[in-house]
Amino acid sequence: MSRLFGTDGVRGCANKELTADLALDLSVAAARVLAGAEPNKRLCALVGRDTRISGEFLEAAVVAGLAGSGVDVIIVGLIPTPGLAYLVTEFGADFGVMLSASHNPMPDNGIKFFAGGGVKLPDEVEDRIEEELGKDWERPTGADVGRVTARPELADLYVNHLVASLGADGGLHGLKVVLDPANGAAYRTSVAAFEAAGAQVVAIHDDPDGLNINENCGSTHIESLQAQVIASGADLGIGLDGDADRCIAVDAAGEVVDGDQILAILATAMKDQGRLAHDTLVVTIMSNLGLFRAMEANGIAVDTTKVGDRYVVESMNANGFALGGEQSGHVIMSEFATTGDGTLTGMHLAQELCRTGKPLSELATIMTRFPQVLINVKGVDRSRAATDEGVLAAVAEVEAELGSDGRVVLRPSGTEPLVRVMVEADTEERAQAVAETLAAVVKERLAI
Repeated sequence: MSRLFGTDGVRGCANKELTADLALDLSVAAARVLAGAEPNKRLCALVGRDTRISGEFLEAAVVAGLAGSGVDVIIVGLIPTPGLAYLVTEFGADFGVMLSASHNPMPDNGIKFFAGGGVKLPDEVEDRIEEELGKDWERPTGADVGRVTARPELADLYVNHLVASLGADGGLHGLKVVLDPANGAAYRTSVAAFEAAGAQVVAIHDDPDGLNINENCGSTHIESLQAQVIASGADLGIGLDGDADRCIAVDAAGEVVDGDQILAILATAMKDQGRLAHDTLVVTIMSNLGLFRAMEANGIAVDTTKVGDRYVVESMNANGFALGGEQSGHVIMSEFATTGDGTLTGMHLAQELCRTGKPLSELATIMTRFPQVLINVKGVDRSRAATDEGVLAAVAEVEAELGSDGRVVLRPSGTEPLVRVMVEADTEERAQAVAETLAAVVKERLAI
């Protein structure tokens, strides 16, 4: 049986894989596990969700499971994932539950747990929750059941926190910004935060109806954002995903500035200001070679983790690093957040335009992106990708050929019989050719 928890909580098609029954059972199991050594302790949990219609019935199930387990519940309602993580910390809550499938299509949904302090649960804790599913237990009665309170106004505290992160002299006055919250959880908070910081905001895709989250909009579909930035004569555009934990930017000419470029801009700025702890940036193995080159040129060390923002956060927490993230736009600024925060990232990126007086297009030249090609090789034995002699020999030959002008990453899927072949090279044609050659070797050598 495969593991229920993925790299970002439990996800699936709502009311198919992710049912109300499962949501309730997960909440009960989580309450029992997170009580830890104090099973009689009165716990408090915050519950938030994005704008998906399925979030309404899943929220009801989660709240019922928690309150029925003796947990006092505060329903925050519509809130970005990083907003809920912040509020868990601010209120000293024992844990939080976020209902969202992030950038996934509307029919999907997910359940993500945050421990006290607003951090994601370790794998071993998630495994214990999974083990508790369906077990018999003694249910509380009478005064021992949990109380439920709705506090939607708490989202305002998160907005205030975002604005305060810019500092006393860090307003965004004079900037014109196009925001695309993807008809998702940040449709109010992102606009409110940018406006409170002094920016002139043009908002698109900020009218959620429960069905249109991430639909041809947001950080994964930026075409309309690019067009609106140009049409509005804006200084930049910020595209978020459904739960607003990632950010992709667009410069005044409509050119994309991805997560790697944003990290490069923020890292060099923070180093100049003495705020980049240990002068180190944390990224995953999938970040572009151009980012590694740019950091080396600017005297910044790079700590590399496996794919997944949770692993970036783990390294940051373990080593006291201040900045990390992924090419997809998950950016973690540990000075202000415990998880990726798209609005926070966008505001600090915008602040650099104000601080330097430079357009985003110029700031983005801090790094040059290498052409990157990714091929998913399906129907193979992923467990042998790191040990097969033929595959290893082919990779070594290609790496020797590319030298310092490229890079190869073979990454087995964690859930499917496929291996991802990623190649970077000095030209698109060269990267494509090398990737296809390696993919053919992987297909032949690892065939099931």
